[in-house]
Amino acid sequence: MQKKILMIHTGGTIAMSEDKTTGKVGPLSSNPLNETAGIFSQFADLTIENIFHLPSPHMTIDHMFLLSQFINDHYEDFDGIVITHGTDTLEETAYFLELTCDLPIPIVMTGAMRSSDEIGSDGLSNLRSALFVALSDQSAKAGVLVVMNDEIHSATYVTKTHTTNLATFQTPTFGPLGLVVKDQVIYFQKLVRQEHYAIFTVEPRVALLKAYAGMDDSLFAIVDQVGYDGLVIEGLGAGNLPPQTVSAVGRLIAKHVPIVMVSRAFNGVTEDVYDYPGGGKQLHQMGVIFTQGLTGVKARIKLIVLLASGVPKDELIDYFQL
Repeated sequence: MQKKILMIHTGGTIAMSEDKTTGKVGPLSSNPLNETAGIFSQFADLTIENIFHLPSPHMTIDHMFLLSQFINDHYEDFDGIVITHGTDTLEETAYFLELTCDLPIPIVMTGAMRSSDEIGSDGLSNLRSALFVALSDQSAKAGVLVVMNDEIHSATYVTKTHTTNLATFQTPTFGPLGLVVKDQVIYFQKLVRQEHYAIFTVEPRVALLKAYAGMDDSLFAIVDQVGYDGLVIEGLGAGNLPPQTVSAVGRLIAKHVPIVMVSRAFNGVTEDVYDYPGGGKQLHQMGVIFTQGLTGVKARIKLIVLLASGVPKDELIDYFQL
């Protein structure tokens, strides 16, 4: 008997076409993937749902929340879930689902770097590989997975690294969890830490700032004035800031605005090592939360989810050490 797979379409390049005259790529009135569902019926008993039909930059935290709710409400009738999504924000939606969907079945996300009618389109190939991963029994306890270019990545650590290359999705520092080879799913790593939270809102607002040489306190002042509930900083190196920002950081912490530090570097983790004005040691002592391995956009998603789940602000540091 075939396994039952829920295939959820949300839009993105995988559901777009290219105008042959102008070269412009945009969404059609209907998702072209709906017309190709029969190709995969030999592998699984598919149920197709078109939740959204959005370009990836149009995806919001509210859309992610609705998608999470839909999955949590409908998963019991299926053996696995495959989600198509635009690649620009795919990693954020994937990590949101990782944090809010604690399911006994695989959840696999995929997309495409080339539209459905471009030469060398990768959409159907990626969708096929994602389906095989969702059908694999090994995927059930692997967390939310991102499958692109025949590689299997953890939603927690994968990131888009190139604007157009088909091999854009990579996992810095750790590498992929596994590969899809023809119709075989091969794992050689597993995600050793997973966390899940029940949320009923996504109201907390969290800002994201990227540090740069000579940065002053003006952007931090805006975060304060607007009234954000939290802040994530992509710091320099292992987690440092220019000295001109330190007083503004202190003012935000005094107002009980949680601040999470990640690195703007592509590889590595943050550490409170350097002991000088703006150094990680000083910032950590002030109350800045250092986290391990997350990008800025992922840390922002996690802080929103933690605040929405009701974690007390004075306990947030413990959750970012998980």
